[in-house]
Amino acid sequence: ADVQFGLQDIGFEYCTPIQQQALPILLTGKDLAGKAQTGTGKTAAFLLTAFTHILNHPKTDRAPGSCRVLVLAPTRELAIQIHKDAEEIGKFTGLYNVVVFGGMDHEKQREELDRPVDILIGTPGRIIDYSRSRHLDLSADEILVIDEADRMLDMGFIPDVRRIVAQLPKREERQTMLFSATLDESILKLAASFQNNPEMVESEIGRAHV
Repeated sequence: ADVQFGLQDIGFEYCTPIQQQALPILLTGKDLAGKAQTGTGKTAAFLLTAFTHILNHPKTDRAPGSCRVLVLAPTRELAIQIHKDAEEIGKFTGLYNVVVFGGMDHEKQREELDRPVDILIGTPGRIIDYSRSRHLDLSADEILVIDEADRMLDMGFIPDVRRIVAQLPKREERQTMLFSATLDESILKLAASFQNNPEMVESEIGRAHV
């Protein structure tokens, strides 16, 4: 119910096509590769799944610097936007969401990892920084979201993403979502290497057309 209050608060009334297609799959815990542009409502789809999972599966004895959901974004702008959406949708849940990215106060962001994190959003370079310095422990992550995978590829971040994924539980033991504006062969190969038998969904339609 807590997530619904957050949704009502931001005026979220109907599902966009990507949400209609993705949510029934995601809420069963299956992996998903989604073709969706920014602005189609994909962020809400993966955040709703994350919040629902966390609230339905309470955990105690979690380590500082561990996270239950990891969202990788190619740019700090996108990371900040996803965090803002998470704070709005989850404002009545009491969950602890953190965003980390390069070019920002390293120490201040690091201090936010001094307790267990529910949803961690970040750019690959900064996530690697904190995991190398042992401030971040990714071994208990339950959900991985790779957002704008096509841009990750274009910007040369895939080796970093692979390094991060190698620290997570095995693909059979986590839920992995990948979103991309295109699902061409290189993206599908990527999906196959990170995901466990993912369902494919495509949505060309943004919010404006609903």
